[in-house]
Parts: sequence; C-alpha cells; structure tokens
Amino acid sequence: MGAGTSDYIGRALTSLLRREWRCEVQAVPSTDLLTDMDEHVIPGRPYLWVSFSRSGDSSEGVAVIEAALERHPSVRHLIVTCNGGGRMARDFGGRENVFCLVLDDAVNDRGLAMTSSFTNMVVAGQCLAHVRDLGSYGRVVEDLAGAAERFTGAAADAAARLAAERLTKFCFLGTGALRAVAVESALKVLELTAGRVYTWSESYLGVRHGPLSAVDGETLVVGFLSGDRRRRAYELDLLREVKGKRLAGRIIAVCPAGAPPSGEFDDSLSLALAESFDDLHRPPLDVIFGQLFGLFNSLAQNLKPDTPSPKGAISRVVERVRIH
Repeated sequence: MGAGTSDYIGRALTSLLRREWRCEVQAVPSTDLLTDMDEHVIPGRPYLWVSFSRSGDSSEGVAVIEAALERHPSVRHLIVTCNGGGRMARDFGGRENVFCLVLDDAVNDRGLAMTSSFTNMVVAGQCLAHVRDLGSYGRVVEDLAGAAERFTGAAADAAARLAAERLTKFCFLGTGALRAVAVESALKVLELTAGRVYTWSESYLGVRHGPLSAVDGETLVVGFLSGDRRRRAYELDLLREVKGKRLAGRIIAVCPAGAPPSGEFDDSLSLALAESFDDLHRPPLDVIFGQLFGLFNSLAQNLKPDTPSPKGAISRVVERVRIH
C-alpha cells in the first residue's frame, strides 16, 4: 500500500511475494483504499497489510491506517518507512496488530523524488518475501550490489548523452516486475522535469493496443529486457517492429547480460548479470537508469533536481489532503 512511488514498490514486489508466500497478493494504492476500502476487504478473511511510505506522514496513508484499525480491527499491519519520526511510526508502531520496520535514516531522501528510498524499500520487501530463507536472499543482495557498482557509471553516461539530445517524449517498457520499473522510471522523469516532457509506460504486448500511436521521431523508447527467453522473444519482436517502422527517435535496451546483436537498437546497456538471475529481483538495479535519466533531464531543463517543481505543484510529502 502507498501512493505514487510507494504504489510502484508494491507492484514490483507482488509476484515475488505471491511466489514465495504462496498466497494471494495485491498492490493497492492508499489513494484507492481511502475512497474504496470496503471494496477491497472481504469480511472474515485474514489480511496482512504491508504499507510502504518514505515519510510516514502522507495524509492519505495515515488516514487509511487509521480507518483500517477502526473498521477492520482484525487486519494485521506491517509498516515499512524511512522516517522513524513520521506519524505512521509514532502513532501506530506500538499497537498489538501493527509492526513498524524503520529503515536507516540515510535512505530517507531529502529531495522531492524517491531514489534510495525506493531502492531500499524494495529490498526490504524482497527480504520480507524471503523471510524463511534470508541466507539465500543475502547472496541475491550481494549480486545486486556488485552489478549496481558496475552498471551505474555506464548508465549515467548513457543518461547524460540521451538527455542532451533533448527529445520530448519518453516511453518505458517492461514485463512483469520490470513493468513496475518502467512505471517508476516514467514517474521519475516526469517529476524531475516538472512535466516539461511527456512520459508514459506500458508492457511490451500492451503498447500495441493504442499507446504505440504516440511514438514518433521525438520519442525515446526505453526497453527493459527480461532474462526469460520466452518473455524476451515478445519484447524483442516489439522493439524490432518499432525500429523497422522507424517510429521512434531512438531506442535503448537495458539487457540482463551481454547485449543485443550489433545494430539491433540505437543503444544498449548491460547489467552483466548471471543468466539465471531472476527478473523478480531486478527492480532495484534496473531502476537506476530511470532515476539517472530523470536527473540528467532535470538538469537539461535547468531545474533543481531536489526541488524541480517551480510552482510547487507537487511536494516531497503530500500533507494537505482534506480527509472526509
């Protein structure tokens, strides 16, 4: 549960939690729960609500937990937040049916857009999925950290180069857990450029059903490629179609290992992962490119990346929502 980026954290984790816990898992934005909570709760069924919130202070998130505690007292809650001083940790942490996991203050981003907060809350959620076998997940984290160190420099160079081209539209594509990466990347670029560029995200199969019509010569298409051969076959078919029809200004593929054949796309980045590395664990790594691309596009627009909304349309914490 969460809104905006926190919602996308849930999307990034849903399939992994479902597989590891062998139960139904659903990602629901707190903004939806606030207006339609009873449509998502079946009386008499046991629930664990996992709430992700960087600040722990957003108006909707706090109101949803307050309402759930009052109207559905049997629901158990796990709150994951980066701010031990936020209302979620202060007001709810001591309750019998609430457990609050506060991450290190170093990952509580002070700027508007979530970057390290996103990454670390996803890692916390993945850790939760593997709670019965933390040793094996520790090795996954080590692999992610090593790959991130190798990937960040190349990703920054590519992001800076592409931002300098001043394209005006960005389409991010992903499948499964990488669809959540595409959604978060589109949001990062939108937030950090104050909406001066047009961004959207889709699945590779879904983009043909209408959204592909928006791809033109001013569009950069960013494709996060799956490590699964069957999924990747669908993804490569779509990217080849876009290139063959000359629809996009540029196409860049983020590959799990190696690179597509030479000349297949305009650019590519390799994560240098083992062939067996699971897509479900990749979001903290793949999203680095989307975050850096947002940063360099913000600078290209002569904005301040920490406070990129000149008119204050959005703020770091959504606090002034009137609760009814």
